[in-house]
Amino acid sequence: MLAPMCLARPGNSWRYATLTTLSSIIGGVAGFLIGKLAFGWIEPWLMASTYAGVFEHAVAAFENWGFWYILLAGFTPIPYKIFTISAGVVGMPWLAFILGSAVGRGGRFFLVAALIRLGGENMAARMRQYIDVIGWSLILLATIAFAVIRMKGEFS
Repeated sequence: MLAPMCLARPGNSWRYATLTTLSSIIGGVAGFLIGKLAFGWIEPWLMASTYAGVFEHAVAAFENWGFWYILLAGFTPIPYKIFTISAGVVGMPWLAFILGSAVGRGGRFFLVAALIRLGGENMAARMRQYIDVIGWSLILLATIAFAVIRMKGEFS
């Protein structure tokens, strides 16, 4: 929705990105609260869904990487709601959750707004074509960085 709105009114791109970011953070807080307060109600549905494996992996990752994990989740093609619910389930610190969400989601939405504003319809078409590749590449780079950091710690 953000890209077509930025195409229609490029002068409002930053306003749209701000509104999208704030709305996403509010949605993320709702997911966090679901995880924290009501997970028992949705657990049977979630574990029966196609997202069960992703959810279990997210919970495990939050234990070690909280802020960085939620920040990275803001850019990935994996549904953000899975990460926000996971953050609530594990009791991620509130401030780290909000800051990670703001940086991750804001970074994604402001990047989209900037690219659309600069590149117009041509850029929008390219983004539609490559957005998943970019998201998965980011996950790959983060995984490599994680492995390098871990190996450095083992050999220090």
